[in-house]
Amino acid sequence: MLDLTYPFDDQTQVWPNNPSFHRDSTQRGGTATEAWYATGQVALSEHAGTHMDAPIHFAQGQAGIDGIPVEQLMGPAVVIDVRAAAADDRDYRLSISDIHRWEANHGAIPPGAIVMMLTGWGAYWNDRERYFGSATPENPTTLHFPGFSKEVAELLVSERRISGIGIDTPSIDYGPSQDFVVHRIVNAAGLYGLENVAGLAEVPASGATLLALPMKIAGGTGAPVRIIALLPSRDGR
Repeated sequence: MLDLTYPFDDQTQVWPNNPSFHRDSTQRGGTATEAWYATGQVALSEHAGTHMDAPIHFAQGQAGIDGIPVEQLMGPAVVIDVRAAAADDRDYRLSISDIHRWEANHGAIPPGAIVMMLTGWGAYWNDRERYFGSATPENPTTLHFPGFSKEVAELLVSERRISGIGIDTPSIDYGPSQDFVVHRIVNAAGLYGLENVAGLAEVPASGATLLALPMKIAGGTGAPVRIIALLPSRDGR
Protein backbone atom coordinates (compact mmCIF):
# COMPACT_ATOMS: atom_id res chain seq x y z
CA MET A 1 0.00 0.00 0.00
CA LEU A 2 1.09 3.57 -0.70
CA ASP A 3 -0.23 6.77 0.88
CA LEU A 4 -0.65 9.41 -1.85
CA THR A 5 -1.63 12.19 0.56
CA TYR A 6 0.38 15.20 1.74
CA PRO A 7 0.11 15.98 5.46
CA PHE A 8 -1.78 19.13 6.43
CA ASP A 9 0.68 21.54 8.03
CA ASP A 10 2.28 24.94 7.48
CA GLN A 11 3.67 23.71 4.12
CA THR A 12 0.25 22.82 2.73
CA GLN A 13 -0.32 24.43 -0.65
CA VAL A 14 -3.63 26.21 -1.25
CA TRP A 15 -5.09 27.86 -4.33
CA PRO A 16 -4.21 31.58 -4.71
CA ASN A 17 -6.08 33.82 -2.28
CA ASN A 18 -7.59 30.88 -0.38
CA PRO A 19 -7.00 30.79 3.39
CA SER A 20 -4.01 28.79 4.57
CA PHE A 21 -4.40 25.67 6.62
CA HIS A 22 -4.40 26.57 10.32
CA ARG A 23 -4.31 24.41 13.43
CA ASP A 24 -4.42 25.37 17.09
CA SER A 25 -3.58 22.72 19.65
CA THR A 26 -4.25 22.34 23.33
CA GLN A 27 -2.48 19.92 25.60
CA ARG A 28 -2.04 19.52 29.28
CA GLY A 29 -1.27 16.97 31.92
CA GLY A 30 1.17 14.16 31.59
CA THR A 31 2.30 14.73 35.15
CA ALA A 32 2.02 12.76 38.36
CA THR A 33 -1.08 14.76 39.30
CA GLU A 34 -2.83 15.17 35.93
CA ALA A 35 -3.42 12.67 33.15
CA TRP A 36 -2.38 13.57 29.58
CA TYR A 37 -4.99 15.22 27.37
CA ALA A 38 -4.58 16.77 23.89
CA THR A 39 -6.97 18.26 21.36
CA GLY A 40 -6.88 20.67 18.45
CA GLN A 41 -8.93 22.90 16.16
CA VAL A 42 -8.38 23.23 12.41
CA ALA A 43 -9.51 25.63 9.71
CA LEU A 44 -8.94 25.04 5.99
CA SER A 45 -10.32 25.57 2.52
CA GLU A 46 -12.26 22.71 0.95
CA HIS A 47 -9.64 22.85 -1.81
CA ALA A 48 -6.43 22.83 0.23
CA GLY A 49 -3.67 20.25 0.04
CA THR A 50 -4.48 16.79 -1.30
CA HIS A 51 -8.18 17.10 -1.96
CA MET A 52 -11.13 16.01 -4.06
CA ASP A 53 -13.19 18.41 -6.17
CA ALA A 54 -16.87 17.45 -6.02
CA PRO A 55 -18.98 17.56 -9.20
CA ILE A 56 -20.81 20.63 -7.86
CA HIS A 57 -17.52 22.57 -7.86
CA PHE A 58 -17.96 23.66 -11.49
CA ALA A 59 -21.38 22.20 -12.39
CA GLN A 60 -24.55 23.59 -10.86
CA GLY A 61 -26.97 20.91 -9.71
CA GLN A 62 -24.38 18.14 -9.53
CA ALA A 63 -23.49 16.23 -6.35
CA GLY A 64 -21.69 17.71 -3.41
CA ILE A 65 -18.80 15.81 -1.87
CA ASP A 66 -21.18 13.86 0.39
CA GLY A 67 -23.29 12.76 -2.59
CA ILE A 68 -20.58 10.95 -4.55
CA PRO A 69 -21.45 7.22 -4.60
CA VAL A 70 -19.00 5.25 -2.48
CA GLU A 71 -18.40 2.75 -5.29
CA GLN A 72 -17.03 5.65 -7.35
CA LEU A 73 -14.33 6.30 -4.73
CA MET A 74 -12.35 3.16 -5.59
CA GLY A 75 -11.16 1.97 -8.98
CA PRO A 76 -8.32 0.76 -11.16
CA ALA A 77 -5.43 3.23 -11.31
CA VAL A 78 -4.45 4.45 -14.76
CA VAL A 79 -1.19 6.41 -14.39
CA ILE A 80 -0.09 8.29 -17.50
CA ASP A 81 3.52 9.43 -17.18
CA VAL A 82 4.25 12.71 -18.98
CA ARG A 83 7.20 13.81 -16.87
CA ALA A 84 9.51 14.21 -19.86
CA ALA A 85 7.00 16.35 -21.77
CA ALA A 86 6.23 18.44 -18.67
CA ALA A 87 9.95 19.04 -18.08
CA ASP A 88 10.16 20.54 -21.57
CA ASP A 89 6.88 22.48 -21.35
CA ARG A 90 5.59 23.53 -17.95
CA ASP A 91 2.20 24.28 -19.55
CA TYR A 92 1.94 20.80 -21.05
CA ARG A 93 -1.55 19.38 -21.47
CA LEU A 94 -2.30 15.67 -21.60
CA SER A 95 -3.07 14.77 -25.20
CA ILE A 96 -5.19 12.21 -27.01
CA SER A 97 -1.96 10.61 -28.24
CA ASP A 98 -0.86 10.17 -24.60
CA ILE A 99 -4.09 8.25 -23.96
CA HIS A 100 -3.65 6.11 -27.07
CA ARG A 101 -0.01 5.41 -26.19
CA TRP A 102 -1.00 4.21 -22.71
CA GLU A 103 -3.74 1.99 -24.16
CA ALA A 104 -1.38 0.55 -26.76
CA ASN A 105 0.86 -0.63 -23.91
CA HIS A 106 -1.73 -1.59 -21.29
CA GLY A 107 -5.05 -2.18 -23.04
CA ALA A 108 -8.20 -0.10 -22.96
CA ILE A 109 -8.80 2.10 -19.92
CA PRO A 110 -10.90 -0.18 -17.69
CA PRO A 111 -14.41 0.72 -16.50
CA GLY A 112 -14.42 2.65 -13.24
CA ALA A 113 -10.81 3.73 -13.65
CA ILE A 114 -9.32 6.75 -11.92
CA VAL A 115 -7.08 8.34 -14.55
CA MET A 116 -4.00 9.98 -13.03
CA MET A 117 -1.63 12.36 -14.83
CA LEU A 118 1.95 12.04 -13.53
CA THR A 119 3.86 15.28 -14.24
CA GLY A 120 6.62 15.16 -11.60
CA TRP A 121 5.39 18.43 -10.08
CA GLY A 122 5.45 16.92 -6.60
CA ALA A 123 9.18 17.66 -6.50
CA TYR A 124 8.24 21.33 -6.01
CA TRP A 125 5.68 20.84 -3.22
CA ASN A 126 7.66 22.83 -0.65
CA ASP A 127 8.50 25.65 -3.08
CA ARG A 128 5.32 27.64 -3.69
CA GLU A 129 6.70 29.70 -6.58
CA ARG A 130 7.94 26.66 -8.49
CA TYR A 131 4.87 24.59 -7.66
CA PHE A 132 2.56 27.28 -9.06
CA GLY A 133 5.04 28.27 -11.76
CA SER A 134 4.96 31.95 -10.91
CA ALA A 135 6.94 34.58 -9.02
CA THR A 136 3.52 35.91 -7.99
CA PRO A 137 1.67 32.74 -6.96
CA GLU A 138 -1.17 34.69 -5.34
CA ASN A 139 -2.10 36.07 -8.77
CA PRO A 140 -4.09 33.32 -10.52
CA THR A 141 -3.52 34.89 -13.94
CA THR A 142 0.24 34.22 -13.80
CA LEU A 143 0.36 30.47 -13.07
CA HIS A 144 2.20 27.80 -15.08
CA PHE A 145 1.95 24.04 -14.51
CA PRO A 146 0.72 21.03 -16.52
CA GLY A 147 -2.84 19.75 -16.67
CA PHE A 148 -5.38 17.79 -18.69
CA SER A 149 -6.52 19.04 -22.09
CA LYS A 150 -10.11 19.76 -23.09
CA GLU A 151 -9.93 17.03 -25.73
CA VAL A 152 -8.80 14.39 -23.24
CA ALA A 153 -11.48 15.41 -20.74
CA GLU A 154 -14.13 15.05 -23.44
CA LEU A 155 -12.77 11.66 -24.49
CA LEU A 156 -12.66 10.30 -20.96
CA VAL A 157 -16.20 11.31 -20.03
CA SER A 158 -17.82 10.38 -23.36
CA GLU A 159 -15.92 7.26 -24.47
CA ARG A 160 -14.41 5.77 -21.29
CA ARG A 161 -16.47 4.79 -18.24
CA ILE A 162 -14.14 6.40 -15.70
CA SER A 163 -14.85 7.32 -12.08
CA GLY A 164 -12.61 10.38 -11.86
CA ILE A 165 -9.29 11.96 -12.75
CA GLY A 166 -6.33 13.20 -10.74
CA ILE A 167 -2.99 14.96 -10.96
CA ASP A 168 0.12 15.86 -8.95
CA THR A 169 -0.26 19.62 -9.61
CA PRO A 170 -2.54 22.30 -8.10
CA SER A 171 -5.29 21.75 -10.68
CA ILE A 172 -6.60 19.32 -13.27
CA ASP A 173 -6.67 22.36 -15.60
CA TYR A 174 -3.27 23.65 -16.68
CA GLY A 175 -1.91 26.76 -14.97
CA PRO A 176 -2.77 29.43 -17.57
CA SER A 177 -6.42 28.31 -17.78
CA GLN A 178 -8.95 31.01 -17.00
CA ASP A 179 -12.10 29.13 -18.05
CA PHE A 180 -11.33 25.85 -16.18
CA VAL A 181 -12.83 23.90 -19.04
CA VAL A 182 -11.54 20.53 -17.79
CA HIS A 183 -13.25 21.07 -14.44
CA ARG A 184 -16.47 22.00 -16.24
CA ILE A 185 -16.45 18.94 -18.51
CA VAL A 186 -15.55 16.46 -15.78
CA ASN A 187 -17.86 17.92 -13.13
CA ALA A 188 -20.80 18.21 -15.56
CA ALA A 189 -20.45 14.46 -16.15
CA GLY A 190 -20.87 13.86 -12.39
CA LEU A 191 -17.20 13.01 -11.92
CA TYR A 192 -14.59 14.28 -9.48
CA GLY A 193 -11.02 15.53 -9.67
CA LEU A 194 -8.12 14.76 -7.34
CA GLU A 195 -5.50 17.51 -6.99
CA ASN A 196 -2.13 17.83 -5.24
CA VAL A 197 -1.69 14.07 -5.25
CA ALA A 198 1.53 12.94 -3.51
CA GLY A 199 3.90 10.10 -4.40
CA LEU A 200 2.28 9.31 -7.74
CA ALA A 201 5.62 8.26 -9.27
CA GLU A 202 5.58 5.15 -7.03
CA VAL A 203 2.34 3.86 -8.57
CA PRO A 204 2.70 1.59 -11.64
CA ALA A 205 1.14 2.61 -14.94
CA SER A 206 -1.46 -0.14 -14.55
CA GLY A 207 -2.41 -2.87 -12.12
CA ALA A 208 -2.87 -0.81 -8.95
CA THR A 209 -6.16 0.14 -7.31
CA LEU A 210 -6.87 3.59 -5.88
CA LEU A 211 -9.01 4.29 -2.85
CA ALA A 212 -9.87 8.00 -2.39
CA LEU A 213 -11.96 8.81 0.68
CA PRO A 214 -12.87 12.48 1.19
CA MET A 215 -14.13 14.08 4.37
CA LYS A 216 -17.93 13.83 4.16
CA ILE A 217 -18.87 17.52 4.24
CA ALA A 218 -22.59 18.05 3.65
CA GLY A 219 -22.94 19.91 0.36
CA GLY A 220 -19.19 20.43 0.15
CA THR A 221 -17.66 21.64 -3.12
CA GLY A 222 -14.56 19.65 -2.22
CA ALA A 223 -12.81 18.13 0.76
CA PRO A 224 -9.48 16.87 2.07
CA VAL A 225 -9.03 13.32 0.81
CA ARG A 226 -6.91 10.38 1.92
CA ILE A 227 -5.73 8.55 -1.19
CA ILE A 228 -4.32 5.04 -0.89
CA ALA A 229 -2.84 2.99 -3.73
CA LEU A 230 -3.15 -0.78 -3.41
CA LEU A 231 -0.28 -2.18 -5.43
CA PRO A 232 -0.35 -5.50 -7.29
CA SER A 233 1.72 -8.28 -5.81
CA ARG A 234 4.88 -9.38 -7.57
CA ASP A 235 3.05 -12.30 -9.17
CA GLY A 236 0.53 -9.82 -10.66
CA ARG A 237 -2.41 -10.62 -8.37
